[in-house]
Amino acid sequence: MVVSLFFLLYSIRHTALWSIMESILSVSHLTTGFQTDSGFLKAVDGVDFSIGWGETMGLVGESGCGKSVTALSIMRLVPSPPGRIESGDILFDGMNLASLPEKQMRKIRGDRISMIFQEPMTSLNPVYTIGDQIGEMFAFHRGLPKKEILEATLHLLTQVGMAAPKRVVSSYPHQLSGGQRQRVMIAMALALSPSLMIADEPTTALDVTIQAAILELLVSLKVERRMSMILITHDLGVVSEVAQRVSVMYAGEIVEESGVSDLFDEPLHPYTQGLIRSLPQTQD
Repeated sequence: MVVSLFFLLYSIRHTALWSIMESILSVSHLTTGFQTDSGFLKAVDGVDFSIGWGETMGLVGESGCGKSVTALSIMRLVPSPPGRIESGDILFDGMNLASLPEKQMRKIRGDRISMIFQEPMTSLNPVYTIGDQIGEMFAFHRGLPKKEILEATLHLLTQVGMAAPKRVVSSYPHQLSGGQRQRVMIAMALALSPSLMIADEPTTALDVTIQAAILELLVSLKVERRMSMILITHDLGVVSEVAQRVSVMYAGEIVEESGVSDLFDEPLHPYTQGLIRSLPQTQD
């Protein structure tokens, strides 16, 4: 994917500033796994990382390495049983999410921390309209009346570049295209202006043109709203465009962490070196 001038300037301008900022999220010794017939299987094994206020961190690695389970652990959405957070701390703005009561976690989830899931068709409820699903967030977290919920939903859909938002609010997920559904997921993630957004493979199954548009939308809205973002992907090309720092994950562990430029110029871990060698090479 070609690196746009916008993304390049964005990365250069913000890297130095964000590197000295305090952490909004700090994950320490996180171990999450699933109970199986063969015993407890660790999907995330002693993971440590942090992300600063306003920073974008890329979490990269092959499918099955534990990226999504890490995200679900932060959101406290690991299905239990059979899954559970075995140990570790997840410090968010002074609170340890790993030990927070579920009632308090529900108030944070979707409000102060939001997540864009991999596949909109499995994340959106097929029997409710888009307007109902976005509106539920305003009703639950803000207690807004119906008229204000509709106004806020239409404004949000306009912000994420959705054509004909009045039609979309009364539409069901199957009536929208893949790109439209992904914009709905972004709108839901941004609805309450969270401090931290986790984007888990946000361009999966989209064609290249729509991928670029979705990524540019994410970055522009993130800057506009001054959010921090964890971008989960297996695509180092995407990371090079939007992130300032990268954590490389392999077999449930973080094996390397550095600034984007350093990672591409001098990768240290053999797995990272292999990932970079697998990138398409341009011909001079």
